[in-house]
Amino acid sequence: MTNSDDEPPEEHQFSEGQGFGDAHDAFDLDPPELEVDPDQVDPVDSRAIPDMLNESAIQDDAIDADALIDVGLNYMSINRYEQATETFERTARHADDERVEQEAWVNKGVAHAELEEWDAAIGAHREALSIDEDSDHAATAETNLAYALWEAGRTEQALDHSERAVEIDSRFAQGWYNRGFFLLERGLAEDALNCFDNAIRLGLRNSNILEEKARALEELGKYDEAEEIVEEAEELREEAEQELIE
Repeated sequence: MTNSDDEPPEEHQFSEGQGFGDAHDAFDLDPPELEVDPDQVDPVDSRAIPDMLNESAIQDDAIDADALIDVGLNYMSINRYEQATETFERTARHADDERVEQEAWVNKGVAHAELEEWDAAIGAHREALSIDEDSDHAATAETNLAYALWEAGRTEQALDHSERAVEIDSRFAQGWYNRGFFLLERGLAEDALNCFDNAIRLGLRNSNILEEKARALEELGKYDEAEEIVEEAEELREEAEQELIE
């Protein structure tokens, strides 16, 4: 059983949303501004991308919020997190659509989390939630806020917000996973196991969640079942590694 002040293990993958993880699937999208001629620009030359991003900057009196979000996401994809935070804040400040504004704040929080700037991440996610506490971005904001609060040592608040995430969207698999992780860190293995099972039923089945489920089973004394889950987790990890090699 772990102490509530323990730091989450490094291998744990929190909601990459959104903003954070699977929530970051949007980071793979490239705006039209970044289409390049491979005869002139090496597509693997990451130095060329920041220059192009700068060239695609939009004047304040003619801001295209959706395009700016794409620029921020591309900054994230090349690990330029400081530039991403600036781009997302600019988007949020000038967006006419509240949904776009909320998305920008969520992504800004994710970028700050990548920089381990927890107070700034907390502030950005709170800004997102102040716009709409029940939108399709709210569950992501809540679970990412919970992550930032946990990293900042505010574990009780983290648990509250992780619960709120799954209340908003009961089919949010990443939210159930993160809540299960927080509960397990507090020694509440049975409640954590239920959360992991919910996440798995909703389609989140990878080596990380199976390893956490095995840990919960061990805490409950279910060693044989835990061993089977660990073996499955190892198989999935090996499959993922093989796919990378191929």
